[in-house]
Amino acid sequence: MTEPEPGAGQRHDRWHIRIRGVQKKFGNQPVLRGVDLDIERAKINIVIGGSGQGKSVLTKHLIGLLKPDSGHIWVDGVDMVGLSEVQLNDVRKKFGMVFQYAALFDSLTVFENIAFPLVEKRKHSRTQIRDIVRDKLKALGLEKAEHKHPAEISGGMRKRVGLARALVMEPEILLYDEPTTGLDPLATKVVDDMIVEAADKFHVTSLVISHDMASTFRIGDRIAMLYEGRIVDVGPPDHIRQSPHQFLRSFVETSGAVTMLPPRAPEGAHP
Repeated sequence: MTEPEPGAGQRHDRWHIRIRGVQKKFGNQPVLRGVDLDIERAKINIVIGGSGQGKSVLTKHLIGLLKPDSGHIWVDGVDMVGLSEVQLNDVRKKFGMVFQYAALFDSLTVFENIAFPLVEKRKHSRTQIRDIVRDKLKALGLEKAEHKHPAEISGGMRKRVGLARALVMEPEILLYDEPTTGLDPLATKVVDDMIVEAADKFHVTSLVISHDMASTFRIGDRIAMLYEGRIVDVGPPDHIRQSPHQFLRSFVETSGAVTMLPPRAPEGAHP
């Protein structure tokens, strides 16, 4: 294993997650070949890359579903590598997951889907659960949908329900797994706005796994390119647009995203 950096075991004001030298093989096939990446606190961080480049594998390492063959993953100064399952569960409480297709229960109403994690934890009264869920319904504009089932609402609204379900546990970090896959441009814009709204309103650290460059440049504060198991470049949108890395340039240019609108304005700014 690589040696920890000085101060890596302490909470950092800027970096919420710090990843160093993470490697992972499945059999003889290397997937992560030494990932180094910092995830910025309270910002929208996006990891881009083509299919099969290891994005999902990296995500599973962050929430402790996989352990690296070598390397370190510090979350608020705590190295997840080597933790017991009980200790991992404490770190996992910092994370909320918004799945690619929302992963809602078809037989439950919107209200019941959002309440599900609270009911499972059994740490709140029925009244407390009702108040927490209705607060998230109101915050995300879902009040009129609380008695509907997933089949009765749009794909974009289902994504919002998935976000509300993640937020009821008050996570510090939200992970989005390919949130715009399969959506048309208008629905994609709705999901992009949802991610920005969640970051601005709830002050969470957002980590989006994506290959959608138009969406990435629209909402990303910090963008990292995962290629052949390594982060080959990372920085704000303007830096990524001008990256000298050949594959990254080709990836961006082929997507047509270099001609897209500029990234979102800073919070509080007006056009």
